Amino acid sequence: MTTESPPLRSLQFRRPFPARRGPRGDLIYRLITTTDHKLIGTMYVVACFTFFVVGGLMALLLRVELAAPGLAFLSNEQYNQLFTMHGTTMLLFYATPIVFGFANLVL
Repeated sequence: MTTESPPLRSLQFRRPFPARRGPRGDLIYRLITTTDHKLIGTMYVVACFTFFVVGGLMALLLRVELAAPGLAFLSNEQYNQLFTMHGTTMLLFYATPIVFGFANLVL
């Protein structure tokens, strides 16, 4: 007659101490001094989408101005300035860096 040994309990690893949390400001220091390409790519993408929102708000102001005939709330000079700022923001602060941000993030 064979005797069976009792089933072994599964091994569970436990920490003898709680997980370490970094000091306050550790995230900011890590973001400033990082060389990790994925984190740099993420920062690029977040900054680009922030500028995308700013440029989008400028576009909405332009569309509101053009919704009705006549001047609604922008003068001719202000409209030209807003149009230029919108183009600069969308081309130089969104469209160009987002390509490099995605490249860093993916590669």
